[in-house]
Amino acid sequence: MNAIISASELASELAGDTPPVLLDVRWQLGGPPGRPEYEAGHLPGAVYVDLDTELAGPAGDAGRHPLPDPEVFGDAMRAAGVSKDREVVVYDGGQGWAAARAWWLLRWAGHESVRVLDGGLAAWRAAGGELTDEKAAPEPGDFTVAPGAVPVLNADEAAALARRGVLLDARAAERYRGDVEPIDRVGGHIPGARSAPTSENAAPDGTLRPAAELAERFAALGAVPGAEVGVYCGSGVSAAHEALALAVAGVPAALYVGSWSEWSSDPSRPVATGPEAG
Repeated sequence: MNAIISASELASELAGDTPPVLLDVRWQLGGPPGRPEYEAGHLPGAVYVDLDTELAGPAGDAGRHPLPDPEVFGDAMRAAGVSKDREVVVYDGGQGWAAARAWWLLRWAGHESVRVLDGGLAAWRAAGGELTDEKAAPEPGDFTVAPGAVPVLNADEAAALARRGVLLDARAAERYRGDVEPIDRVGGHIPGARSAPTSENAAPDGTLRPAAELAERFAALGAVPGAEVGVYCGSGVSAAHEALALAVAGVPAALYVGSWSEWSSDPSRPVATGPEAG
């Protein structure tokens, strides 16, 4: 199954006999919360999912957005109407990071039919899609979380992968270089990681670049089918979007969920700076 779906394809599927479950995952780093935006207008039938409390565990030593407790995540997904044998489509306000986090988590949890609305809410509206302020009330789903369906990395595994394979840093290039660090303890990157800002995966309208262009971009970084590839970012959110782009390009990737927020919190871990992998 393709990892993304266009607004026109989604409209067609929503009009069918077995429409997908819709999850609205609007979120911005540092806020404000996305729920008020959801309540003001969302795709018909969409259920709001909170990234900070339902798609992540409490911030701490494992990073700002560690993996959620499987029971908490499973409860949230069932309450949203997610079932094992029903397709799911996730969307956000347009950046795609939060939607990709939900996509990745559902895949990690064992759901096999999940797609991201390409371009998010902006693409839906540009295609003439309707919004509603009516709160959805779905029938509870039967989805059971089975963690580990896609690979994850811990700090030591990410460091090892950077030495033997391809570890991509999805943050902005200036944070990778260590020129600035607005959030975490120290700037820089994991030694051996290669800079691959998530922003470069998107076209000007917010949709993903075509698969062939993405494949060309990642191939230049060494991320090709058959290579061992991992991704990380600040806290495992934008890296999920990089994993999505890699999936569209045909390159599976493991995700270091703790990412730089976990790595940089330990002063004993090495930090590289500058434009090179180090």
